[in-house]
Amino acid sequence: MKLFGHPDSGHAFKVRLFLQVAGINHDYEYVDIHQPREQRSAEFREHARYGEVPLLIDGGKAYVQSNAILLYLCQQFGRWGGEDADTFNACAEWLLWEANKTGLCLPQLRSFHKGDADAALEAAIPWLKARYEHDINVLEAEFSDGREWIIGSQAPSIADFSLCGYLVFADEAQVAVPANVSAWLDRLTRLEGWQHPYQLLATD
Repeated sequence: MKLFGHPDSGHAFKVRLFLQVAGINHDYEYVDIHQPREQRSAEFREHARYGEVPLLIDGGKAYVQSNAILLYLCQQFGRWGGEDADTFNACAEWLLWEANKTGLCLPQLRSFHKGDADAALEAAIPWLKARYEHDINVLEAEFSDGREWIIGSQAPSIADFSLCGYLVFADEAQVAVPANVSAWLDRLTRLEGWQHPYQLLATD
């Protein structure tokens, strides 16, 4: 099993963090996403259908799109959301929610505040901030019952790893994280195998 990623990618981070915490043996290859796509490795260009990280190669097959990769992995190992159909479906709901909610607005806000903005993105910032506030309050309310993880309190699932992918960059996006969500993120940082994406996805 081999994962391709980059430390600026919250999508790659969620997959590698899951692999690390789950103790799944794998190789990792850094991909410079800031260079022209035609200059990336031949293996990456051959298998990355959309030219993006993360890319996972397992058993000679290529898997792309971070949440699809997480769904594949939990089914393969029968844990972290793959234990039964109900848990898997609950995870799938959260992964689809993340992709269209915090996984949409946070990367754009982060890019803007890092200076990677054009006029179109700048014009969208008020909408993106309002969208984030709505979405993060939905997540905050989910944890108001005191549970430790997004699907129950027994153990984290792929839903937790997906949801944290860009929330770990909240400071760079210059957005506030409310108390319940902040406490949940703190619990994730205490898991064995946790590292910040700038360490976990570095070149070495």
